[in-house]
Amino acid sequence: MLQHYLVAAVVSYLLGSVPFGFLIAKLKGVDLRSSGSGNIGATNVYRVVGKREGLITLVLDVAKGTISVVIFSLIFPKEQYINVISGFSAVLGHDFSVFLRFRGGKGVATSYGVTLPVYPLASLVGIFIWITILLTTRLSSLAALLSFLIATLIALSSPDYIVRIFFIVLYILMVFKHKDNLKRLFSKEENRIKI
Repeated sequence: MLQHYLVAAVVSYLLGSVPFGFLIAKLKGVDLRSSGSGNIGATNVYRVVGKREGLITLVLDVAKGTISVVIFSLIFPKEQYINVISGFSAVLGHDFSVFLRFRGGKGVATSYGVTLPVYPLASLVGIFIWITILLTTRLSSLAALLSFLIATLIALSSPDYIVRIFFIVLYILMVFKHKDNLKRLFSKEENRIKI
């Protein structure tokens, strides 16, 4: 029913909008919007606030995506694509948080969070590649974009065309949010993180 999808979309958007990185940094007296890259995601928290806080932000950003999908899949089990609607809404919330005047993160952790219950194989392979590239290059943006590209290519093997579209749309949104990083990557000016 349409109202089920609307409820899932709105609540998932609000859950995705919770800016965990911003809140964690604020507890340490840091305003992420004017520190480091200005981003509220785990990488900037890691750089500006600390490793522990960055990892906590990463886990929470993944979790809010997964929780959004799982909760509404359980509440409305008869709605075939409620997982995709709630997942996409959660990523939109993270990227364009209503609590931060529609500013937000770049959606990497939350995208992996929402895809985990939708297509676990693609998501888990992507996460493994994400970590591998990050540890070897120390380029967070490169790791994110390459790993999710591979996850998307794996998802193209899904017999469900909606799942394929879901991954493609999430990847396009991720590339859009990384447009400045891409410019720096091509000009070899992208900052590396200290591990």
